[in-house]
Amino acid sequence: METDETIKKGFLRLERYAQNIPGGFHCCADDPEKGYPFIYISDRFLEILGWGRAEFAARFDNRYTALVHPDDLAAGLRYRNAENSATYAKNGDSIFRILGKNGYRWVTNAANQVEWYGKGYIVGTITDITPYMELREKLEQQNRTQREALETANHNLLRMMQQMEEQKAQFAQTTARSMEKEKRYRQRLNHDALTGTYNRRFYEEVVRNNIGPAGIALMDIDDFKICNDTYGHHAGDLALETVAKAIRSCIRETDLLIRYGGDEFLLVLPGIPADYFKVKLEQIRTAVQQTVVPGYPHFRLSLSIGGALQTLADPMENVVRRADFIMYQAKNHKDAVAVDTQDSRLAAQKDVLGEKPVILLVDDSMMNRMMLAGILGEDYRILEAENGKQCLELLRANAGQISLVLLDINMPVMDGFEVLRTMNTNHTIEDVPVIMISSDDSEEAIRKAYELGASDYVNRPFDAKIVYRRVSNTIKLYAKQRRLVQMVSDQIRAREKNTDVLVGVLSQIVEFRNGESGSHVRHIRILTEKIMAQLLRKTDKYSLSSEEQDNITLASALHDIGKIAIDEKILNKPGRLTPEEFAVLKTHTTEGAALLHRLENFDTEPLLQTACGIARWHHERWDGRGYPDGLAGDDIPIGAQLVSLADVYDALTSERCYKEAFSHETAMRMILNGECGAFNPLLLECLTDIQAELQEKSQNIAVNR
Repeated sequence: METDETIKKGFLRLERYAQNIPGGFHCCADDPEKGYPFIYISDRFLEILGWGRAEFAARFDNRYTALVHPDDLAAGLRYRNAENSATYAKNGDSIFRILGKNGYRWVTNAANQVEWYGKGYIVGTITDITPYMELREKLEQQNRTQREALETANHNLLRMMQQMEEQKAQFAQTTARSMEKEKRYRQRLNHDALTGTYNRRFYEEVVRNNIGPAGIALMDIDDFKICNDTYGHHAGDLALETVAKAIRSCIRETDLLIRYGGDEFLLVLPGIPADYFKVKLEQIRTAVQQTVVPGYPHFRLSLSIGGALQTLADPMENVVRRADFIMYQAKNHKDAVAVDTQDSRLAAQKDVLGEKPVILLVDDSMMNRMMLAGILGEDYRILEAENGKQCLELLRANAGQISLVLLDINMPVMDGFEVLRTMNTNHTIEDVPVIMISSDDSEEAIRKAYELGASDYVNRPFDAKIVYRRVSNTIKLYAKQRRLVQMVSDQIRAREKNTDVLVGVLSQIVEFRNGESGSHVRHIRILTEKIMAQLLRKTDKYSLSSEEQDNITLASALHDIGKIAIDEKILNKPGRLTPEEFAVLKTHTTEGAALLHRLENFDTEPLLQTACGIARWHHERWDGRGYPDGLAGDDIPIGAQLVSLADVYDALTSERCYKEAFSHETAMRMILNGECGAFNPLLLECLTDIQAELQEKSQNIAVNR
């Protein structure tokens, strides 16, 4: 009896103690057969679950096991005792679900086995972690959604490759019976039907994987579009055949000649000595120059050639892009060869073929960095930083080389959040993914990390396999995203190149009819671009995106396209025009706008819309005394204002059939004094700001005239 009374008093003390414990305290009899019946439950325990004492006792028959989710019994029955004390300490508290009044709640349970007066008890406290578990599930769902989105993008990117592989598999099935038939098919597949050279498919599948040393050259037929339009497509096809034949006559059987585009050829010269490379390209240029298109003796051929040397450390795509850039330098002169001879720079490039991806570990704890390096070091090259400042320095020093950053939050000098802000400011976050690894598991920290651009968030302590998989998946997904971006960029670049060529051809046709030098269009584009750049530096009044700036510069070449509709007798009249003739000449503004507006893609092409406005309003004046609509002030689109000023300056400083060229000083005086009409005062200030540069250019033109 004395023992029972002691136990009773002990539980009364236990009850008073339990009320001060923040978690949900409970005590159960160590009796598995009866489901560990409850001896005592604190008010906080019932508050977590939402049960009243009476309904709790009735609902669960006072059994602990009836409260635990059936799938979580193993975790729910874990407790510390003399036998498992070390294992329990290593693994930590149990996480499982128990039934609340409004459904199951996630809890942790810190439980111990105790013996009191010869009887066994299980005592412990539960902590509600349902909000954390729900947040984790939400974040995991977000991660899954992001991965699915990237995988969808990758699927779209690879669709053409998959289709091609399917076609190849189909073809292999149908041609398995005849090896000769397969050989003939591959011959047709990899060769251009017109010229007999290799085609773009052969380059994509075979040549782009070649490694050096080799000489790489891109060759473009000068003025091919104009000649093709003049003599017809049949003559154009004969010209392509003739050029291909001339090139083949100068190269070895082991060299690769590829029809890279419509009138572009790619030449790969394996093992050619650097000092002989340009000699060989000059030989090819001369051979083409001396050929005649059969049946078209007046069709003169010439090539603009750009060459670059490929070393063992230089991927083919990089060299082709360099050769393409150099070729367009050669096209400024036409019938010319330009070669990149910077062998030392090429030889100094790192061999990135097969190199391990680089991961930057950023944590002030050396132990944490050692653990992560141990997990990742076998498959990745590791860089380490102990604070945010060192992290940013390493990112700058290894620009383009780092594949991923593992970033802690709490660090001296500069914390992880500040690193993310800086990476956002300098746009590094767009190219380098960041995974946060932190012991801070608060909802606020996780949300802030994602808002600042982090790709993933991993809590410490972490599972090594999970960390490795998340790192691997993130690097792969970003690599696929970069390939997609590159593909889109290449497509945009090709389109812009074609647009630029077309605009150049059209503007040259106009200038030819107008009896002006072909340099007028080039001068207008340069002047427009320079005045616009100064305007944007001087004021934010005119907000122009990069696309709008590019469109204005390119469209400036078409400002006089309406002169196509004007009689050449009026265009090239050496004397003063009669009022009737001038009235006809002024219609080139409306005629040009109407011509551009009638084009099929006008409604969807900003370039055409910009060109239309410039063509119609480049003769309007700030004071409203221009034509054709008498617009005044900023009612005139800024693009038309810019081209108008550039056009007047170039007209004054250039020779025309009716006048000599004025000096830069005279032209500036006439413009600023209002002798050539009224202009936007801001643009006049911009013209004055850059006049030293204009004067130097004007002198150079006079010397070369």
